[in-house]
Amino acid sequence: MAESFDVVVVGAGPAGSAAALAAARGGRSVCLLERGPFPGSKNMYGGVTYPAVLNELLPGWWEEFPVQRWITRRSTMVATPSQSVTVDVQAEEWGVPPYNGATTFRSELDPWLAQKAVDAGAVLVTSTTATALLRGPGGSVVGVRTDRPDGDISARVVIACDGVNSLLAKEAGLYEDFSPKHFTLGAKEVLAFDKEEIDRRFGLMDRQGVDIEMIGVTQGLAGGGFLYTNLESVAVGVVVAVEALGAATLRPEALIDGVKSHPAIAPLLRGGELVEYSAHLIPEGGYDAMPELVADGLLVAGDAGGFCLAAGLFLEGVNFAIGSGHAAGETALEAIARGDTTKRGLSGYERRMRDSFVLADHKKMRRAPHLVLSERVQHRYPALICGIAQDLFTVANPAPKPGLARLLRTHRRRAKVGYGGLARDGVTTWRTFG
Repeated sequence: MAESFDVVVVGAGPAGSAAALAAARGGRSVCLLERGPFPGSKNMYGGVTYPAVLNELLPGWWEEFPVQRWITRRSTMVATPSQSVTVDVQAEEWGVPPYNGATTFRSELDPWLAQKAVDAGAVLVTSTTATALLRGPGGSVVGVRTDRPDGDISARVVIACDGVNSLLAKEAGLYEDFSPKHFTLGAKEVLAFDKEEIDRRFGLMDRQGVDIEMIGVTQGLAGGGFLYTNLESVAVGVVVAVEALGAATLRPEALIDGVKSHPAIAPLLRGGELVEYSAHLIPEGGYDAMPELVADGLLVAGDAGGFCLAAGLFLEGVNFAIGSGHAAGETALEAIARGDTTKRGLSGYERRMRDSFVLADHKKMRRAPHLVLSERVQHRYPALICGIAQDLFTVANPAPKPGLARLLRTHRRRAKVGYGGLARDGVTTWRTFG
């Protein structure tokens, strides 16, 4: 391993591999560090990827993409312990190129993308942890220290893609408020089934897949649930606020059991063989919780930069990781070519991100985390929505059918939802998603 590179990328996840690929394609020497024995070996992932971001980086990517299933059905479920209301969207267009979403395994996706960077000329170094930043005489970042003997690696630009709870971003002092309130914990189980049984239970064919997102299934804790179909397994789990989980007496596996036993979910999972359990922190604070992204000699991308869009209707991460990594790699090329890798010389990174979906989507939906995790959305609106829906479709002859206005009044009182709160949340929802 050479001791000096133009660019050192720390972390061979989607963000790091995209950064390394972009920089290596530009003709620069690139070292891609990965602390696991291979890329994707240590990653917990829920698992829907929206890979259209690869159109520019890897045209025709779907011809070799390591897909489990293409998501052709997307459901959003609002629930109480005994009820559920689901908005279900199915689109045949999502099952043909260029596709929309896909379930993937990180143990397959990450090595595939990292190999693209290696094919472009990057040097992949595994089983190696970056333990600290190296500083030059003026304090600028000039490389990383690793846990290998004599393992210092110098670089003109370091790109930190070392994930949520980024050691390098924290050491650089880029987090203004690194607080548990900005993080959730994702926990999941993977249940094995025959492919034919998954197809039968979910009404699927070939590589079609289902993504179900849920609110109201986390037993009073702020968060949500999810269910994704893989080719021969189903992932089911929860995402809950770290502070709420820390104050509760429930463990994540008990919350998952609650999702699995919900009457709308239990028939889909009955008889599955548990083959995996895992948990992982998620940077869910959104735009206002992001660290600074640029310092002298340093860029931050992927989960290390807080690029996870947890906005209720939209739950995305890998696409933002790839987009931010690609932008970081191109920025490094530009700065090195100009001979200016100071914070000012690397400032094109934020411009690229503002001009793309990465920061544009996060900025537009900056209110979403607070709204989605609010007490009303989490606990009151599920009862309101499910109550109205149940009474609306209950035939109670000889009594006449109630009007929606009457049902709203009745269930609004039961759920203790005031008109003022409804109005405020309505305005916030429109400003966020409108």
